[in-house]
Amino acid sequence: MKNYVRIACLTSMILWLVPTIALAGTKEKSSTFDWNPVIDAIIAVESEGNAKAIDYSGRSCGILQITPVLVKECNRILKILKSTKRYVLGDRFNAAKSKEMFLLYQSFYNPQNDVEKAIRSWNGGIGYTKRGTQKYFEKVMSKMK
Repeated sequence: MKNYVRIACLTSMILWLVPTIALAGTKEKSSTFDWNPVIDAIIAVESEGNAKAIDYSGRSCGILQITPVLVKECNRILKILKSTKRYVLGDRFNAAKSKEMFLLYQSFYNPQNDVEKAIRSWNGGIGYTKRGTQKYFEKVMSKMK
């Protein structure tokens, strides 16, 4: 009987420690992370604050220059999260909804709140390359200072 108690105690201790050890090396940050400086810098680079801005191709719109692909991806994320909320293309011209989409995208793909990853992925997508997003990253960072 003593062996069963020891095994149970040891198993409980291991199960308690494994998640703690696994998370020790992550960049996990608070869910109250302040994205406003990053959003403001991206807005300065993308549209200079013009909510009606449209890029030369006509595909990226609003203060954060949101594409139809990003709207679709945000709706996919909302569906995964079992939310009934959905965005429409016209929401790209609404500053508050554009910021919501940015925050949703970051919460899903960047839960560590890594500022560099946020900036680079906003420009180059999830599969961005450092080389391909370097100039954009530098522009945004210069607006944050």
